[in-house]
Amino acid sequence: MKKFANLATLFLALALVLSACGGGGGGDQTAKKFRVAVVMPSAINDLAFSQSMYDTLKHIQEEMGGPDKFEFVYSDNMFVVDDAAAAIREYASQGYDLVIGHGSQYGSSMQEIAPDFPKTSFAWGTTVDTFGQPNIFAYEAASQEGGYVNGVIAAALSKSNVIGVIGPIETGDAKLYVDGFKAGVLAANPDATVNVNYIGSFSDVALASEAATTHIAAGADVMTGSAQMVVGAIGKAKESGALWFGTQSNQTSLAPEVVVASQVYHWEFAVREMIALIQKGTLGGKTFTANLKNGGEVIEFNPAYNLPADVKTLADNTIKGIADGTIKINLP
Repeated sequence: MKKFANLATLFLALALVLSACGGGGGGDQTAKKFRVAVVMPSAINDLAFSQSMYDTLKHIQEEMGGPDKFEFVYSDNMFVVDDAAAAIREYASQGYDLVIGHGSQYGSSMQEIAPDFPKTSFAWGTTVDTFGQPNIFAYEAASQEGGYVNGVIAAALSKSNVIGVIGPIETGDAKLYVDGFKAGVLAANPDATVNVNYIGSFSDVALASEAATTHIAAGADVMTGSAQMVVGAIGKAKESGALWFGTQSNQTSLAPEVVVASQVYHWEFAVREMIALIQKGTLGGKTFTANLKNGGEVIEFNPAYNLPADVKTLADNTIKGIADGTIKINLP
């Protein structure tokens, strides 16, 4: 009997420890590990769209105290939508708190899958469409804002007054960025020529290289572009000495000699709020827009590029004017 009494005492002690740690089911739910899964169309080190979300989740993990408090997993290079949908469904079935489809091509998948997992939160971007679903968040980037700032700086630095733009597909945040960049150039220098070439692909590095070569041959001494295919264009800019402006992620490391600045997406502002809402029981139904005012977009200057002081002042004033509303961006 003494042996059984000791076992009973041991079980009681274990129960008390579990209860104190929140392991008994009635503890503080905000204290448990938060788990996120994300599906992305390109590589996590693409220096563009996918990397912007990967870097965001790394920052959030550090803020929340490391992997023991915030865990995230990912599937990258999910350019085949059916494969991405299978991954999204699998992550949801594994009980992740938040499943993110980081790409506008994943919208129909989100709309189909989310109702099957009403206790799981989903998010996708860039868009503001939650499909009326209570467990879907949506996020987008007002990329025309950083595009406008980059355009103003580009106009100030160009000596030939010819500027080249390599776009992927004429849609979403890519089109907003291109239109905003062109508007910024022409606002600063109405006599400038802005040549825009959409190559019809987010990922074709060779086509981006060809487009950049064409722009350079036409006299462009400054260029920009959007999406992961721009690594090819940046290579051509480096070869020719043409200046480059980046977007989505910081592209300085590809060519520190010619990259002037990058508009960087910092999705932390949205992910933080999603986590807070989920922990309080709101699983979706809210949209988020990254912009210069809320820190979802940041102009990150290349410290290795010697930007003239007057141009830096012009850039800072443009950022401030867009954030406070005194500068209006007129898109075509």
